[in-house]
Amino acid sequence: MKPSHQTMTHLYEHLGKVFYSIATIDKIIREEEIKKLKQIIKTEWLPLENSFNIFGDDTAYEIEIVFDWLVANEWELEQVMPDFKIFRAEHQHLFTQEINVLILKTVNAIASSFSAKNKSEQVLISELTFILNG
Repeated sequence: MKPSHQTMTHLYEHLGKVFYSIATIDKIIREEEIKKLKQIIKTEWLPLENSFNIFGDDTAYEIEIVFDWLVANEWELEQVMPDFKIFRAEHQHLFTQEINVLILKTVNAIASSFSAKNKSEQVLISELTFILNG
């Protein structure tokens, strides 16, 4: 059964928060991180599935919309991973091998876009890997 539009929107909103977390974990969001995320959304996330919002835009753009909003509003990180873990548990069917690999590919690309991954980024990626494999 295909997930509802609302479920896919929620998935992409959570991913926008997760990707924001990796970009801001070191307290500075660099232009290279934003560019890398937008490139991966365009080349990897948009072709992944074909749900669209009420404006006719691919729902995967929700990742970018949420990420940009969080950047503009300097959002707090504390609840991102616990909320993502709950969402993952409630919607296990969405987290296929392909999706999990793409999530990890995206966070690793963001973390590596400026320089080598720092310890905070590595810890967050490990936590995310644990959640995805849970």
